[in-house]
Amino acid sequence: MAEEITKVELGSSSSSSSTTKSKSLWPSLLRWIPTSTDHIIDAEKRLLSSLKTPYVQEQVNIGSGPPGSKVRWFRSASNEPRFINTVTFDSKDDSPTLVMVHGYGASQGFFFRNFDALASRFRVIAIDQLGWGGSSRPDFTCKSTEDYLVICNTETEAWFIDSFEEWRKAKKLSNFILLGHSFGGYVAAKYALKHPEHVQHLILVGPAGFSSESDGKSEWLIRFRATWKGAVLNHLWESNFTPQKIVRGIGPWGPDLVRKYTSARFGSHSTGDVLSEQESQLLTDYVYHTLAAKASGELCLKYIFAFGAFARLPLLHSSQVVNPKIQHHNKIPPVAGDIIHLQPVHLLLYSASEWKVPTTFIYGFQDWMNYKGAQEARTQMKVPCEIIRVPQAGHFVFIDNPSGFHKAVLYACRRFLVPDPDSESLPGGLTSA
Repeated sequence: MAEEITKVELGSSSSSSSTTKSKSLWPSLLRWIPTSTDHIIDAEKRLLSSLKTPYVQEQVNIGSGPPGSKVRWFRSASNEPRFINTVTFDSKDDSPTLVMVHGYGASQGFFFRNFDALASRFRVIAIDQLGWGGSSRPDFTCKSTEDYLVICNTETEAWFIDSFEEWRKAKKLSNFILLGHSFGGYVAAKYALKHPEHVQHLILVGPAGFSSESDGKSEWLIRFRATWKGAVLNHLWESNFTPQKIVRGIGPWGPDLVRKYTSARFGSHSTGDVLSEQESQLLTDYVYHTLAAKASGELCLKYIFAFGAFARLPLLHSSQVVNPKIQHHNKIPPVAGDIIHLQPVHLLLYSASEWKVPTTFIYGFQDWMNYKGAQEARTQMKVPCEIIRVPQAGHFVFIDNPSGFHKAVLYACRRFLVPDPDSESLPGGLTSA
């Protein structure tokens, strides 16, 4: 059984804590949406209770916004501090640090099948991104996608990247391996582009952002959009109608809907190791509370991705934005509201050749994210880059085939773990793309 210690860094959030407690006075059964931040943390503890490695859970204070910026996290008018929910696992003193970032609609607990194995070789730290899981959930607002697409995209990315950087500063971290899954892979890659000096190696697991609607492989989406079903779904996407809104909307029936999803995705329709009954129950409970809580980070989706999860500004070309009225073309305007009109807008594009951090991509064989986008990125990179595919696994490769996933991560990090990394061969069962 894992030993869990809870603490709060850099001061106590007494105001937010009291608010949470006051909201929790009503019994869960009497509330339409039976959840709260306390429920999320409790569900997280239950999910991680079977782990053998001791860990510390903490709420890391990242302040109310980036230093020197007039923009608060998610444009919240409040100056109250925000917190990143963090778990850190015990490790040997000389172990390399591995920071794990979850994907969209998920939280750090999704790595529950991996913590013990990885903590035996790394100092593992996993976070809930701002606006998700047990982290603070500030209000999220942005301008129209169509009128302010580029600025909204840039600002939305900055909220995630800058909040992660403030978390890194609070934790006093540097020289770490950064692993991100799906949307977390997108954020990790963007962070490594902006702050390469802190990242020793980048591991992108089924990352979003390496393909766009304009590539030749997206014809199926164009055809589907031409149908009435596609038109409806595209409208819902652009209206920021998220799956989480369904879970909240059906109130006390939400847990049953989530149970049906987890039982199907990680049970009857699993591409790899099926969850045990206990794992399924604990994960269902955890997923429900993380999805049903206040909407925040989830509302970023339409500003970064178009319908079909295609990046509006693909990672193959990281962009900066300038207003034609602004002469300093190397600076991004700090606040979208300061910009009256963005037509025409000038883009300064940077290809993957600008990347400075060695990178490993990991995909499940059945991952719906296409690994060919990573292959295209690799042709432009001037740093070491490899692509590993794991059998019997889909998009959640670390749940579907944890053993194969662990082998892929250890191989990706071999230069930090073994004295002669060049002598290491790709573990059996894995495929190099």
